[in-house]
Amino acid sequence: MVKLLQVKVKAVTLDEGGSFLVLLTDEQETKILPISIGPFEAQSIALVLQGKMPPRPLTHDLLKSLCENMGGTIEKVIITDIIDSTFYAEIYIQHKGQTLIMDSRPSDAVALALRCEAGIFMAPKLVEFTYDFQDIISSDQTDEEIH
Repeated sequence: MVKLLQVKVKAVTLDEGGSFLVLLTDEQETKILPISIGPFEAQSIALVLQGKMPPRPLTHDLLKSLCENMGGTIEKVIITDIIDSTFYAEIYIQHKGQTLIMDSRPSDAVALALRCEAGIFMAPKLVEFTYDFQDIISSDQTDEEIH
């Protein structure tokens, strides 16, 4: 079995073209995997990182509630692959003694994992798509600038 690499969300930011990115980093913060995401998913992830709750549930809040009310638990999410510049992910749900694996966009998987405090992992083959931490996050940037 392939050993998965645990990652965490470092930030949601904009690239030079104005597109949103979620930055996933290894535990030692030596490598970063940037994944392009949409504005709604960026907002959903940023709210969790900032510790804020929207006045009404967002889609990812609804998915969390639905899963919990049906007796399921989000175990982990895995960024599994990249095909034609598109990343793929899976959500692992424990339900009645079984593990259900759901195909997902990485942005939705990450937003849900953050809400459920589930682990976020990436397949080792994706390391070649990472950047050195210092090349992406300059030492003079604050967390406020990159969230």
